[in-house]
Amino acid sequence: MADVIQSLPKGTINQLQKKILFTLGFLALYRIGVHIPIPGVDTEALGSFFKDQGGNLLGMFNMFSGGALERFSIFALGVMPYISASIIAQLLTVVVPALDQLQKEGEAGRRKINQYTRYATIVLAIVQGYLIANTLAGNSFNGSPIVPDAGFGWKVLTVISLAAGTSFVMWLGEQITERGVGNGISLIIFSGIIAGLPRVIGNTYSQYNSQEMDLFRIVLLIAIVVVVIAGVVFIEQGARQVPVQYAKRQVGRKTFAGQNSHLPIRINSAGVIPPIFASSLLQFPVTIASVAPQSKFAEILGGVFVPGGWLYETIFVTLIIFFAFFYTSIQFKADDIAENLKKHGGFVPGIRPGARTAEFLQKVVNRLTLVGAFYMSAICVLPAVLAGRFNVQFYFGGTSLLIVVGTALETFRQIEAHRQSLRYEGFLKQGSGKRKLPLPR
Repeated sequence: MADVIQSLPKGTINQLQKKILFTLGFLALYRIGVHIPIPGVDTEALGSFFKDQGGNLLGMFNMFSGGALERFSIFALGVMPYISASIIAQLLTVVVPALDQLQKEGEAGRRKINQYTRYATIVLAIVQGYLIANTLAGNSFNGSPIVPDAGFGWKVLTVISLAAGTSFVMWLGEQITERGVGNGISLIIFSGIIAGLPRVIGNTYSQYNSQEMDLFRIVLLIAIVVVVIAGVVFIEQGARQVPVQYAKRQVGRKTFAGQNSHLPIRINSAGVIPPIFASSLLQFPVTIASVAPQSKFAEILGGVFVPGGWLYETIFVTLIIFFAFFYTSIQFKADDIAENLKKHGGFVPGIRPGARTAEFLQKVVNRLTLVGAFYMSAICVLPAVLAGRFNVQFYFGGTSLLIVVGTALETFRQIEAHRQSLRYEGFLKQGSGKRKLPLPR
């Protein structure tokens, strides 16, 4: 391996290094913006308020934003408006024929849909920014107002700052995806979750010092976390290898023998998208309740619709299963794959090419997706068990753990794929050089 890497041109090695450094630099830029607060807010009162929100939806979304919401920084909304807009765009693509036609036009159509998604993101950020500003302006903590001077000018400044911050985070994610390594939006959420781990570990150590948690429970908790991480890695790497055979074919006077290959179908083809989409949609009840925080509806919602409650967990699992099948159906087109196999002379042993192959592949994908959906649901409801047994926060399991491990695996997978492409480019460049023969004398 070392000989192969050394044989590559220096320019190709530097290209991968630049991509990694570009990704790390943009993530560092995002973390700097998390600590830039919007003026006019009593950060101490707001921080004390969010310390009491660790077990509800506001605490979870604060975790996804890397603590930006409790600091009320310019990145307080994070990528949630962009994710919500992406969900709306993908759902409309299935329903609206014009958007479906745009998606089939290739890269140009996808760019047009992405542009619509950006516009929807700004609109959602403005709406959510106004609701958050209106909520903070009318609330206090222990008799101290969160916003001492909550006038109309402050609300306008807050809405503009939050919308601009969301637009900038959206741009950062797109730049990381295009010019860096990995999915930019997932990496931004990943960095926010990782940034909160030291504080949670410190809180667990404080519970140990105050004898709220003994050594046996801490060791048992660590063992559970290690087992869950190993299980996530095992499932994320698992795939069904569908055998594919290619018939003999003749090109000119040459006859090429048949080949045996495999079509890998992952157990969790949707990756970390279903829990992210489900968490984003669960933000809407909190947004609706923030319109009238003192109303009866907000009181009922705050008492029933909380992580760990039966209503929240039921809706959460239902959304995860729905988005697992929905996103897999977008990524894996059984009809297109069966048609391509038929064009190139490939077939699944024992299955007739064409429609029968498409039906077989779709049946395999549905079974694997069902297993993957139940696996993600089990991981995501894990915090409810840990919170009841060990009194710990969301970082030790659930959606955060799935996002962290899944994003890390996907990023390393893309880095390895890029290294493979660089290796092939190096071989091609070396092979393209023609050896000079001596001239006859």
